[in-house]
Amino acid sequence: MEKKLLQPIQVGNMTLKNRIMFPPLTTGYEERDGSIGPRSLHFYERLAKGGTAYVVIGDVAPVRTASPTPKLYDDAQIENFKQLADTLHAYDCKVALQLFHPEYDVPGVGRMIVQAGMARQAAAAAKAAGNEAECAAKTAEAETITRNAYAKLHHDMQHFVSEATKEQLMQIKASIAAAASRAEKAGIDAIEVHGDRLLGSLCSTLLNHRTDEYGGSFENRTRYALEVVAAIKEAAPDLAVEYKLPVVTVNEDGSLRGKGGLLEEEAIAFAQRLEQAGVDMIQVAQANHTGNMGDTIPPMGSMPYNWTLPVARKVKNVIHIPVATVGRVVSVEAGEKILADGDADVIGYGRSLLTDPDIANKVASGECIRECLNCNKGCVDAIQGRRYISCVLNAENGDEATIFIKPAESSKKVAVIGGGIAGLEAARVAAKRGHKVTLFEKTGKLGGQILLAAVPPRKSEILRAVEYYEKILPTLGVELCLNHEATSSEINGFDHCIVAVGAHNMVLPMPVENSRVISSWDVLGGAEVSGRCVVLGGGLVGTETAEYLASKGLSVTIVEMMGQVAAGESGTVMPLITKDFAEHQVKQLVNTRVSRIQDNVIYAVNTQDETEVTIPADTIVNALGSKKNEWDVSGIACPVTFAGDCAGERTADIASAIRGGYHAANDIL
Repeated sequence: MEKKLLQPIQVGNMTLKNRIMFPPLTTGYEERDGSIGPRSLHFYERLAKGGTAYVVIGDVAPVRTASPTPKLYDDAQIENFKQLADTLHAYDCKVALQLFHPEYDVPGVGRMIVQAGMARQAAAAAKAAGNEAECAAKTAEAETITRNAYAKLHHDMQHFVSEATKEQLMQIKASIAAAASRAEKAGIDAIEVHGDRLLGSLCSTLLNHRTDEYGGSFENRTRYALEVVAAIKEAAPDLAVEYKLPVVTVNEDGSLRGKGGLLEEEAIAFAQRLEQAGVDMIQVAQANHTGNMGDTIPPMGSMPYNWTLPVARKVKNVIHIPVATVGRVVSVEAGEKILADGDADVIGYGRSLLTDPDIANKVASGECIRECLNCNKGCVDAIQGRRYISCVLNAENGDEATIFIKPAESSKKVAVIGGGIAGLEAARVAAKRGHKVTLFEKTGKLGGQILLAAVPPRKSEILRAVEYYEKILPTLGVELCLNHEATSSEINGFDHCIVAVGAHNMVLPMPVENSRVISSWDVLGGAEVSGRCVVLGGGLVGTETAEYLASKGLSVTIVEMMGQVAAGESGTVMPLITKDFAEHQVKQLVNTRVSRIQDNVIYAVNTQDETEVTIPADTIVNALGSKKNEWDVSGIACPVTFAGDCAGERTADIASAIRGGYHAANDIL
């Protein structure tokens, strides 16, 4: 019986070959001028190759802005988007542009930035002419204009929706319509109206404080969005129109989640009006504008799976056009159930397609799919940090043209030593290339440090990374030798050896006398802990260990030499940790350097004022970091490659381990 995910569906005048959609994600792959360059093009082409039916290009600006997003504001850009459309159409993949306008006076801020640039040029000319006074004056002028530009930008982002003149709104509507017309000329299939940004702010009772025909009542607040839809349909009548409908949901504690959108009852009513206005599909999504992307793209363990589905179901019940759903739909099984239950018609696999762009093809072939962890480490963190997007589990993201699994010229016998994440990925890639792979793991379980990383609160979903290898490796013919440490004579029976033996918890660097010290690894491994616990080291491992101990009802203090704990944690996860620490009264002693430990008392110094600090403890947890495991290559005759924690001076995070394992296997000659 054919999977429902693979069944075609009609959306307006376009036919989607299946129900799998890549929803709009800011990627950072575009060129500085907003054009779809090679990196961006190859990324989207890879999704199309993988069988995705519908790809939405996120945050396409119809005006010239400084925003790091795609742009379509000039006829000269049409050819660039035509290349994108033609490339995806070669795989029968439909492409949409999500059009949005930033929530600020783009021309006004732009003029100020240009003025600042002109002042800097004048300063440089004056300096070249030897006029130091003029140079200083122009430099000061440039700095003042720049400060004012950022001040205006910050102000506008908070108030533009209420302060924009009707003339400005009409200009913005015209620019969106013009971009839609250009998209049609480029061969794009659909326009997605970004209902979350300016339009969502206008729809919102929380953000819209206007008193004219665009403010106040439900009819007034949604008026502009409907006008924009009408303008798009008039400018590009042959394109399908999808609307991203942002919904302000309610948290368990009764607080509202999101601002730039409509409360559920109004959202359902607005969906009906959108259908009447000729919209061809509605994507029901979580409203944003809270300053934390975790509200719309929640990290693992923070929200239920398929968490926006209840409101999507209600929208589906009152309209007759297709409904797309997004929001932690991690598995194919979940997507199938949503479709079977009639709760939605199209499934948005956003982060999931970053993890595995072949979801559609693998649904058809039956090959197991690598599922997203919802960790937000490579994707959401990158978006917030203005870096290009990636997945910690996928070594190819953003480099699809140059990084791909290369078939081996000749099949070799490959030994992989270590069943942690680096070794598992090395085994997969080597086997995919056509090599005969044997993996040796000295313990009885695969996963290595992932098994420990899954123990703290909200982290169990990380085990999906290991479960994938447990499923895929046997299908690739990989021989798994558990509880087995390979001897040199065994390894010499292979043509190549990849060593991925990991790391160990480093010993404390300060004097320790007559004290109970236990490693964070042992704690997460199930060792008994009691009494007052002091965790030395506030990095990611120390922070998660502290959370774990606090969840057991223990008194916990973290001691960290730097100025904050969990400095490398995701911006979407950190608020959850902060809340958890507050609820469990976890103490944080930052800027604190431990000098010695004696009789279960920690003697330390505050590095800010050099005052002495003493901290009594019943259990002292060493979370100061890890050190690579050494592996003896003497007596090994075949070529050896190291991957993961044991490959360098610094131990690896999961993304580095995956990439190390991938390249170690892909580079075997």
